Amino acid sequence: MPYYENVFIARQDISAAQVDTLADTFSEFVTGAGGQIHRREYWGLKSLQYRIKKNRKGHYVLMNIEAPSEAMQEMERQMRLNEDVLRHMTIRTEEIPEGPSVVMQGRGGRDDDRPRRDGDRPRRDDDRPRRESEAPKAAAAPATDETPTEKGGEE
Repeated sequence: MPYYENVFIARQDISAAQVDTLADTFSEFVTGAGGQIHRREYWGLKSLQYRIKKNRKGHYVLMNIEAPSEAMQEMERQMRLNEDVLRHMTIRTEEIPEGPSVVMQGRGGRDDDRPRRDGDRPRRDDDRPRRESEAPKAAAAPATDETPTEKGGEE
């Protein structure tokens, strides 16, 4: 059977539990036709790039599916008929990817997994001392490179 990746966006004014129920409904069409859902990820409520049917946000859900094409056609038909689904997209893939999707990988402990962009600079709210370059400048006379002992022979 072919593999598919399906992402749909549900309206912002339904709850996450209702989105889960909606995904279960779509999964039943696939499993009823002899397919199976390998992975389902709820990506959360995210801002949309532009308004879709007067919505500025949407609940995103990803499903990796192994099913006959008839099952996918029926699932997409049900998505088109459902008022809660703003957009959906199904892509046929060669294989089911292993591990979490790229969106879910980005959610893990960002500070723990990747080095900070600004190096070891402490945060402003920390009690650690700042580097000299970050210390407040004192209103002192302009510093010169020469000291009295370096002026060379003048006494």
